[in-house]
Amino acid sequence: MGLTVTCLIPAWNEAARLPAVLAAVVGHPWVTEVLVIDDGSTDNTAEVARRHGARVLRLLPNGGKSAAVAAGLAQATGEIVLLIDADLGGLTERHVTDLLMPVRTGLAAASISLRSNAPLPWRVIGLDYISGERAMLAGSIRPHLAAISGLRGFGLEVFLNRLWLRQGGRIAIVPLMGVSSPSKAAKRGWRRGLAHDLRMLGDIFRTVGLATVIHQILALRAARVR
Repeated sequence: MGLTVTCLIPAWNEAARLPAVLAAVVGHPWVTEVLVIDDGSTDNTAEVARRHGARVLRLLPNGGKSAAVAAGLAQATGEIVLLIDADLGGLTERHVTDLLMPVRTGLAAASISLRSNAPLPWRVIGLDYISGERAMLAGSIRPHLAAISGLRGFGLEVFLNRLWLRQGGRIAIVPLMGVSSPSKAAKRGWRRGLAHDLRMLGDIFRTVGLATVIHQILALRAARVR
């Protein structure tokens, strides 16, 4: 019998997109539990999540992705944690299997996705260092819940990169062909979308700094399972 898996899906006003994501993870033979962290949504995200078979943790007010994931981690029971963004298009059960396989078999300490619509530079170098789809051993991150909870809203991915590199494990890069994430401009309009992207970059660089981002990209590529 394989390791148990908790899938965490942080969500803010994603009632329209969430069902397609849940269809790929709820009922997956390797996924033990699916927990949607409703981060202060003003739509019916929580109701949709429950209707599609997920457990729901509601947070008020909206605290940002890092705090939402930390809250979910505190309740996760699985030996592997799978992080999935709530707004993906094209995600299938096979994609979930591909993300989990390297960690489940011990081939890698963690896996990170490379979506079809990742920015061109990331597709060229074969790494999306801020991808939201990741799998890792729960024991590697549970000691860091307080630090994750205190991160700026979008500092989670670069924090995890830093943690993985310090722990020294191998990283699996998993192409997710046909999987896409909508641009923030498409979801919120170009003004709000641009403001969101700038805020995300600010959170990233305040968490680790530009030089560290460059180091992470190079080090993660070097740590790839080949």
